[in-house]
Amino acid sequence: MENNPNPNWERQALEHLLLENLKETRKARRWRAVLRVLTLVVIVGVILSVFDFHLPGRGMGAEKHTAMVTLEGEISSSSMANALDINSSLVSAFENENSAGVVLRINSPGGSPVQAGMINDEIHRLRKLYPNKPFYVVVEDICASGGYYVAVAGDQILVDKASLVGSIGVIMEGFGFTGLMDKVGVTRRMITAGSNKGMLDPFSKEDPKQVEMVKTMIDEIHQQFIAVVKEGRGARLKDVPGLFSGRIWNGEQAVKIGLVDGYGTVDTVARDIFKAPDILDYTMKENFAERVAKRFGAEAGAAAGKALVRTPDLK
Repeated sequence: MENNPNPNWERQALEHLLLENLKETRKARRWRAVLRVLTLVVIVGVILSVFDFHLPGRGMGAEKHTAMVTLEGEISSSSMANALDINSSLVSAFENENSAGVVLRINSPGGSPVQAGMINDEIHRLRKLYPNKPFYVVVEDICASGGYYVAVAGDQILVDKASLVGSIGVIMEGFGFTGLMDKVGVTRRMITAGSNKGMLDPFSKEDPKQVEMVKTMIDEIHQQFIAVVKEGRGARLKDVPGLFSGRIWNGEQAVKIGLVDGYGTVDTVARDIFKAPDILDYTMKENFAERVAKRFGAEAGAAAGKALVRTPDLK
């Protein structure tokens, strides 16, 4: 009978297996720990994005700086360019004692006259409250209608020579489907209490009296717009035909007729005028929860409401 050269081989093999198993167990523990940390980081990130603990401008800007607020897109209560958020951002920018001045960066085609008016009023209030803090408006691509309604509250309005400015007018738009309904044999059934309750319903024929009523209303809003522009721009406005006709002007033309004051950017205002080249953005940011709610709730409601009810716009 042949002798085994290593009588302890079974024991060594068992020890080897146990050692390898221990290594695999430790490796699995390390990976579980890494996964737990990554999961925790993701959860914290989601919580921060959903609840948005940061308020722009609060507690920041320990050194002298230029405070910037951005108004971008259509001005409406359901967009980021709404009066509540813009005004809150402006308050933070003016309140900070280390802000050398405030710049409102505008890139907007216009929108709600109510929201634009609320922003304009708040700017005037803040300028009276902080008379020594300059407030400039810088226009990028476009500052039309409601955007310009806001801009005229500034000390100075600066543009690029190719910016689009103006459109001082009011529009109320919609559709009429009565001809199509006649062709397909559809009859509109609407019961109202009040002779003007269904005014300008897109599925009913136009009533000339109601059209005249709406025209009178938007003419009054137009006159309010003109008064705000004249108050804000004063003697800088030139007597130009069509100035208040709703026409839009490029930046170079706008400088010549006094709609704006000159050329500049946020950087040139901060560096050359305020002498505070460090720029801090005070604009309210939309958090994750608000984006989700807007996409699945508010936007659908606003779209449905807009389809059924005509509201005037500064566009």
